[in-house]
Amino acid sequence: MKSFLFLTSLLLATVLSAQTAAGTWKTIDDETGEAKSHIEIYEKGGKLYGKIAKTLRADAPATCTTCTGSRANQPFVGLEIITAAAPDGKKEWNGKIYDPESDKTYTLVMWLEEDPNVLYVRGKHWTGLYRTQTWKRV
Repeated sequence: MKSFLFLTSLLLATVLSAQTAAGTWKTIDDETGEAKSHIEIYEKGGKLYGKIAKTLRADAPATCTTCTGSRANQPFVGLEIITAAAPDGKKEWNGKIYDPESDKTYTLVMWLEEDPNVLYVRGKHWTGLYRTQTWKRV
């Protein structure tokens, strides 16, 4: 019986420590509450990156006309918006997030809580102001 409890505890600990933000997430528009896009978050070199995998709005433009620099007029699908998010604890990551609508890059903090299918994504401005979105795993 003791070995069964030990193995069960070990398995549970392994599952909980394996929680990651890697995967595909559905974003929700802050103003309308409508599904906006799917973001694919993937690991590269021990850090997380994210790109737009799919736009969900029928009226979404094909390219980013508000983007400047190397992102100007690039297709939305494939556009990298999360850069070099390094782990900070077991279920939190810090990096940069790009907002194509405002053409601005913000400090990123994202984390998982109890439900591994809900990702909290916070973009922080240098002034200390921030906005947090809740993304759902697809």
